[in-house]
Amino acid sequence: MASNIDRYKSDLDKLLKLGKDLFYTMQNSVFPKETIEHLKSTMKSDEEVAEYIKQLPNFKTTYQRWYSESIVLIKQILPDRLQDFIKYYEKPKGRKLLEFENYTIEDYLQGNFRNSSYTNATSVSVSAAIPQFQQQLSILRSIKGRFESTLFDIRQLVHADFLDSELAVAKELLKHKFARAAGAVAGVVLEKHLFQVISDRKIAIKKNPSINDLNEALKKSGVIDTPQWRSIQLLGDLRNKCSHSKASEPTAEDVEDLIAGVDKTIKTVF
Repeated sequence: MASNIDRYKSDLDKLLKLGKDLFYTMQNSVFPKETIEHLKSTMKSDEEVAEYIKQLPNFKTTYQRWYSESIVLIKQILPDRLQDFIKYYEKPKGRKLLEFENYTIEDYLQGNFRNSSYTNATSVSVSAAIPQFQQQLSILRSIKGRFESTLFDIRQLVHADFLDSELAVAKELLKHKFARAAGAVAGVVLEKHLFQVISDRKIAIKKNPSINDLNEALKKSGVIDTPQWRSIQLLGDLRNKCSHSKASEPTAEDVEDLIAGVDKTIKTVF
């Protein structure tokens, strides 16, 4: 079975490939002649260039998916560059005048530009988004170097592999009708993961915290939003139902929901 590291690498390769295609889509829309000449220098024939340009994705319909998936990966592997990545997309708050330096990909998607004939300032065309997207690509490429660096801290990825293995045990127990035991194991996985997130983010927490304590601390610190908080709260209730002998017997559906919810949490809350 592929490890989390392998999955991250595979996801990264796909995003880098799509990012390269999106870059050429952007270049070709603004500088078509220059783009074709550049591609001719890297490809074997004019037919190959024409075919490549033909299959390029639509930037406006594809970028948002690429951006969203890239954010998830950067947040997990290179969190210190996340805000930089977002900055190249989002229009700065309080911007008074559209300039080359503050032009963003969001402007590009909305077709924003400034014609100098209407102001005393220099004009700003949609081409100003190209270097912004190049910066985003550079941040994404730096993740590859992080994987290959001996300084890369794989603790979180190993931790995720470990939790996946424990969750597989819960699924196997449920398969053999041990619903309460399966739910208890899934609950332990949830608790371990939330505690690890708290520890990684250096959030203060009391000794021997419950899932509810961890959930409240994460919400208070802004790590999770209200829907995630409610979801984890429900998972905690299901876990308690499985772990306390005096509680009503959990159903197979209860435990299936618990396992699915824990699986989603360990892959989206970090």
